[in-house]
Amino acid sequence: MARVKRGVTANKRRKNLLKLAKGFRWGRSTRYRAAKEAVMKAGKYSYRDRRTKKRTARALWITRLNNALRLHDTKYSTFISVMTKKNIELDRKVLSQMAVDNPETFEKFVKDVVGK
Repeated sequence: MARVKRGVTANKRRKNLLKLAKGFRWGRSTRYRAAKEAVMKAGKYSYRDRRTKKRTARALWITRLNNALRLHDTKYSTFISVMTKKNIELDRKVLSQMAVDNPETFEKFVKDVVGK
């Protein structure tokens, strides 16, 4: 039987992991064990923060909406309750973009919804 040299696969695996750790500081980008730990932890953080990003974005939209609605003498909670009673299905992202980009249109919309 022919001799099989087994270093190729292991070297490729290590090289790919070090490629993922590129840009990390100190030994975490060059030493295999430290790089493996850093890449695993970075993966956990990225998984967690992809969900956190959605949460913080929604909180920002709600804050923007509330501030814009206060200018028109109404509160966020009452505005949302009136919208749900009238079956208006605009999400908070669209409403906050409208409040920031088109204040005149937003003002007309609020007056139509609330009826003030």
